[in-house]
Amino acid sequence: MGETEIPWSATGFDPVAGRVLEHLVSVRSADHDEVASAVGVSPSEAERALRHLADSALASPIGGAPPRWTAVPPRPSLGAVLARRRAELARVEAAVEQLSAAYEAVSGPRATDLVEVLRSEDEVPARYRQLLMGSSSEVLHLAKPPYVTGASASAEPVGVAPGVQMRSVYETDGFTDAVSLATALRGTGQGGELRLTSQIPVKLVIFDRAAALLPIWGDRPSSGSLVVHSPALVTALVALFESVWERAEPVSLTRRHDLPGTDRGPSTSGRDLRTREILRMMAAGMKDETIARILNVSRRTLQQHISDAGSVLGARTRFQIALLAAKRGWLSE
Repeated sequence: MGETEIPWSATGFDPVAGRVLEHLVSVRSADHDEVASAVGVSPSEAERALRHLADSALASPIGGAPPRWTAVPPRPSLGAVLARRRAELARVEAAVEQLSAAYEAVSGPRATDLVEVLRSEDEVPARYRQLLMGSSSEVLHLAKPPYVTGASASAEPVGVAPGVQMRSVYETDGFTDAVSLATALRGTGQGGELRLTSQIPVKLVIFDRAAALLPIWGDRPSSGSLVVHSPALVTALVALFESVWERAEPVSLTRRHDLPGTDRGPSTSGRDLRTREILRMMAAGMKDETIARILNVSRRTLQQHISDAGSVLGARTRFQIALLAAKRGWLSE
């Protein structure tokens, strides 16, 4: 059998019977002592599990003293068991819908079903982690200062699950903050997309377009947050995110070493490739401190790169450097 543990309780079998069946299908035959030793249970427990499997047409005694047991082809019998379980679950789901309809007919939708209010310092990060880990397709993220710091923000960081698309937009003025930079680096490292813009209206995270997390007070994120479940409100917040995303500037935080060495930019030395990467980040609105952190260089080295670019371009100001670099195509992919 593989390393993945089979949830035997879903079939109605206890874990011991499941492990016994897993052993039987891997051998030609075994007596109850051999089964007990292989599975790690007592002989009496192994005997009960074998009898249970026999009653379910999954094992059969083949004679001997003590009798030996062999597995019966599992697909037909287990298929029938699973079909019965699916039918039972369908009936339960139908009953849940009937209960929900009866509940709403009497009380109507409640505010707590549409919006959760998180007020304690520990509730917000705990709920965020729960929503993030439960996301299965997409996470949309608008980030701006002030950022929550302290014990509640220092828990072990959690990322999105494999296959979940993450798109983030950060406000440029707050992107020098260590918390935002570390979060952005972690997100892009997992395949997420990042953009920067000069102004973000509100901090916001949307999970699978089904729930949204945002602060109660925009300038006091530690004062509490709202988790919005209302479909209409979530749809409106998705539209807000998409409008910010469209006008934001794409940014890559990865260090690129495959830039072409042509007359479109400086020579192809490692220093000049780095200069072009710095110019791209500078044109996106990043501050020197942020660029230096991302590229792991000192601010003095960073400023020397910018000065070198200005000399090559014949530009005196940072604005002229960015403008001329863009015209020469140095900022393109």
